[in-house]
Amino acid sequence: MKVTRNSPGTAQGPSGWFTGAAYIDSLAAPSGPSRLNASSVHFTPGARTAWHTHPNGQTICVTEGVGRAQGRGGPIEVIRPGDRVFFEPGEDHWHGAAPDRFMTHLSLVEVDDKGNSATWGAHVSDEEYAPSPKIEGA
Repeated sequence: MKVTRNSPGTAQGPSGWFTGAAYIDSLAAPSGPSRLNASSVHFTPGARTAWHTHPNGQTICVTEGVGRAQGRGGPIEVIRPGDRVFFEPGEDHWHGAAPDRFMTHLSLVEVDDKGNSATWGAHVSDEEYAPSPKIEGA
């Protein structure tokens, strides 16, 4: 058993990865045989990731607020606390906060054999972000 004590150090999300302000708290980093990278990501209203892929897929679990998520070519989905989204390995996608709400999610990914967890692409434009999202049950 290994206990890692909580340490200060919320990091601002890199501008190449995000539009708007996002903050990352590391929860688990790959170590030894474990390939798990886990983070809590906090998005300010309207903040979102750039388009990106993960070599082994990604699971996000919304813990608070209201967000949006989209796979390339699919509808924009509204995501709320308790919702879980799985992005397939290599699936081009983005996720972030709704325009008028904060959103926090847990991000769970496995790194590849070279330690890579994501490949980052272009920023999601305002035109891509703006369309009305699909609302489940509507």
